[in-house]
Parts: sequence; C-alpha cells; structure tokens
Amino acid sequence: MRRDTPPPPGVPEQPGVPEQPGLPGMPERLFVCTPSKLAAYEDCPRRYRYGYVDRPPPPKGPPWAHNSLGASVHTALRNWYDVPAAQRGPEVVPRLLRGTWVREGYRDVTQEREIWRRALGWLDSYVAALPAEPLGVERVVAARTPVIAFSGRADRIDRRGDELAVVDYKTGRVQPTERDAAGSAALALYAFAAQRMFRRPCRRVELHHLPSGTVATADLTEQSIDRQVRRAEQTATDIRAAEQEVAAGGDADEAFPTAPSQLCGWCDFRRSCPAGRQWPGQEPWAAVERPLVTADDDPDT
Repeated sequence: MRRDTPPPPGVPEQPGVPEQPGLPGMPERLFVCTPSKLAAYEDCPRRYRYGYVDRPPPPKGPPWAHNSLGASVHTALRNWYDVPAAQRGPEVVPRLLRGTWVREGYRDVTQEREIWRRALGWLDSYVAALPAEPLGVERVVAARTPVIAFSGRADRIDRRGDELAVVDYKTGRVQPTERDAAGSAALALYAFAAQRMFRRPCRRVELHHLPSGTVATADLTEQSIDRQVRRAEQTATDIRAAEQEVAAGGDADEAFPTAPSQLCGWCDFRRSCPAGRQWPGQEPWAAVERPLVTADDDPDT
C-alpha cells in the first residue's frame, strides 16, 4: 500500500516542515498526515524526527531489496488495469514485471534474478483472482476530523455487493493473520475515508499476501474504526506537541526520544542514531533471503 500521498484538496502541506503554532485565539490547523507518517512516530519518535522534522535530514542507508521487490510487484499489479480487459492474461505478466522492476538493494545479479522469478511466480498465481474492474486501483482516499486531515493511497478498493472492501497487497516474508488485518491502523483509516468519500459502507479489509497466496480478512465495526481514528488523532496531538516544544527552543532529543528495538537494524537512519547503532545492522538484501514466517514466529517483532 502506498501511503505517502498529497494532502486532501485545500489542505497545504510542506513535507518535513514542522507545523507552526497558530495565532492566539484561532483554532489549530488540522494536522496533515498519512498512515506512514503516523506509523513512523508510533514506531520511534526519533525516526519521525529524522524523516519529517530535521532539515536537512540525516543521510539514509542504502536501498532495501525488500522495498524494491514490493514496489515492483505493486506497480505491476497497478499496471495490469492499464492493459485492455480483453488482453489481460498470464502472458502479459512478465512484460508488466520487467517494466516496473526496481533493481536496487540486491546482493548481486544472481540474487536479483532469483527474486525476479519468485515475484513472477507470485503474480502468475495471483492475477487470475483479480476482479475485472475494481472501484479504485491505487486510489487516493482522504478524510478530515476535528484534529487531522488524513490521506493515503489504497492498493485496491473493491465493490462487494452494496459495500466496499479495502485490499492491501503484501510481499514481505511475514504472513499476516486475521488479527493483523483487524488491528491495522492504516486499513481502518482507509475504510473510514473510503466510506466518507464514496458514501457506501466499508467494513471489510483484506491483506493479500502474494508469497503465501493467503488472504487475511477482517470485518471492522464502527467502534473499531472509531478507536483507530481516535488513536490517529492522539498520535497527531503528540507529534504537534513535540514539534512545538522544539520550535520553542526545547531539546529535540528529549522531545523525540528513541524507542530502541530489533527494528533498529532495519532503520534507514540507524547510522545517524546513537541508540540505533547499538543494534546490529541488516544487509540491504537480508529480508528477501529469509524464509516465510507467521507474525507470531517473526524474531524481529
């Protein structure tokens, strides 16, 4: 799922620039956010600061092969719907994947070719189940609350009778579960926004894991969606408070503390973070070499 998208119409955003406090007596501006922006802060406030506050930002590490793989597969699936319906078939899949293939991050050409063949196998198995014409493919959805102006790009929005379903493609080594679908903040926010934009109920959310061929499904409720919206609003409030503390002259390291964990080994900013450097770094191609696991068996969580 592509998560960094333009803000909703009429809501300006300057990427990476902390929001300035409004004039006394004036209501606060809405906090403009995407799922990845909120998740960055929840995972590690320091990583959020490096990515969205510090200018110039610290240098990132090298590209990750698993990100290249995910981007390649996602774009191929998007481009599937650019092919005339009568011409869609397994024979076009290699061309689509070649046209979108991102080569960065792999150990060598041998590994890259192996992963390309693996991805081609996933797509060959998956495209037969694609709906003829979804309501939206990489569709930007957006919504506002009294606190946030949210936007994001859903991989797919399907019509399911009189209702909608949000579909998120997954290409990582961790096979998602129904619990992952039900607990996904991003999927709940997409459902919230899609329901408002299209004026149709949207409760079904699905994680389609191409490596395993499995689908993790959840039927959300008004209450579960509302909890995730409130959670997003609280995260936005926390971010705004930290940014304002720094703008007022506070210590940036205290306002945006670290949250050290095994995830530090996969962080783009590990080399710039004293706490992150205490954890062993991962090779850019490490994730594509590891076997498939379920979330309960993943040593990095």
